[in-house]
Amino acid sequence: METEPLLGSFSSVEETPRSNSKHGFNGKLERILTDDTLPFLRRMGAALCVEFRLLFFLAAPAVVVYLINYVMSMSTQMFSGHLGNLELAASSLGNNGIQIFAYGLMLGMGSAVETLCGQAYGARKFGMLGVYMQRSTVLLSLAGIAVTVIYAFSEPILVFLGQSEQIAAAAALFVYGLIPQIFAYAANFPIQKFMQAQSIVAPSAYISAVTLMVHLLLSWVVVYKIGMGLFGASLVLSLSWWIIVIAQYVYIVYSPRCRRTWQGFTWQAFSGLSAFFKLSAASAVMLCLETWYFQILVLLAGLLPHPELALDSLSICTTISGWVFMISVGFNAAASVRVGNELGAGNPKSASFSVVVVTAVSFMISVIAAVAVIVFRDVISYAFTGGEVVAAAVSDLCPLLALAIVLNGIQPVLSGVAVGCGWQAFVAYVNVGCYYGVGLPLGSVLGFYFDFGAKGIWLGMLGGTAMQTIILIWVTFITDWNKEVEEAAKRLSLWEDKKEPVLN
Repeated sequence: METEPLLGSFSSVEETPRSNSKHGFNGKLERILTDDTLPFLRRMGAALCVEFRLLFFLAAPAVVVYLINYVMSMSTQMFSGHLGNLELAASSLGNNGIQIFAYGLMLGMGSAVETLCGQAYGARKFGMLGVYMQRSTVLLSLAGIAVTVIYAFSEPILVFLGQSEQIAAAAALFVYGLIPQIFAYAANFPIQKFMQAQSIVAPSAYISAVTLMVHLLLSWVVVYKIGMGLFGASLVLSLSWWIIVIAQYVYIVYSPRCRRTWQGFTWQAFSGLSAFFKLSAASAVMLCLETWYFQILVLLAGLLPHPELALDSLSICTTISGWVFMISVGFNAAASVRVGNELGAGNPKSASFSVVVVTAVSFMISVIAAVAVIVFRDVISYAFTGGEVVAAAVSDLCPLLALAIVLNGIQPVLSGVAVGCGWQAFVAYVNVGCYYGVGLPLGSVLGFYFDFGAKGIWLGMLGGTAMQTIILIWVTFITDWNKEVEEAAKRLSLWEDKKEPVLN
């Protein structure tokens, strides 16, 4: 199979040769993989060099972006925590309870545009990327209005869920300051996926790094010098997210690399929203079911006979797992972009090869992290809290934590492959069956009936995650990539609209 260079036409928009070689996508990998004149080992070596280069410039900045976003939320919680125990509890509840719901919903719905933009870019339908991004922003903003209602009634909701009135009132005050953040999410995730589909990831990393410095300084001034407390801390977090959104938008408008894909605002953004909603809803369910699953595990731990110890040990393990998970999320984004681009370009061998390479790299990194957890199992808890009892409980959980880290080196990457292929609805069904049909019941039985405590809940989680991973591996293994190329072409043909005038 011989394919034309996909970015050759970018010369007309001042795309530099260096940019092409670094972030470019020109069918070279497919030509190498289909060249039967080369010996197998030499062909694989050349293909690995190409794929590793593409993965590095995609995954590394993506990992940085997700880590910095994670640190921004954690730093806000730390600033709030230094105001007092009540403020720490309130910010933790607002961040890890209410706010993470909006984050999961918006990020999940944004995955729909990830599928379409990735495949459209590979198919050289550049103008449609901007349309998809705007359409997703409109849809996420409408969803944001509904989420705002939940934020507005967060205090009675938290009281209904069993929180004390004092903590609920303080958490609600924190959550009110996060309302502008909802609509920053609605704009940021489509922009992020729009840029990732074109392998433009480094600018987002630079923007996030600078914003983190601004965020830390503003948080210190607003919380301690001006004295705005919890409300001020959350307002600064909202402002920081809007800084990221505005900076990324300015880059899109003025960068030569986006001149073909961003052609101004268009009325097409308001067309076909109902059909677009179906794909976005499937994406949201896929991610939210996974996010809520881990929140429910923490709630279950609070019902155990010794809830303090169970919560402490489980929260430390989930925090460690969360940090390592950020690396896998970066590879998730890379996998989605690579598979989507190759399918859109009609390169089945490149798509399947990319899946194998990105999964193998992520798996090896997760194994190294898992070994580190085992080696430092007896002291790892002291980074979070003192006490030999907690240290012993965490040490006891570390072998299971290591296994979870290994599984999380595979599962998120295959979920990224699913997004690149447009399998969101299928993965949503898999998540329901594995997490809620296997993981939660198994964890409840082991934790409560067999009195395994936190270890039983974690074992149940591992059972659900392992089953999900095995299913995704099997489905990916039996995938007919030539058929996926055809499906990508059909999907783009269905979603592409006639050209309409832009809004001036």
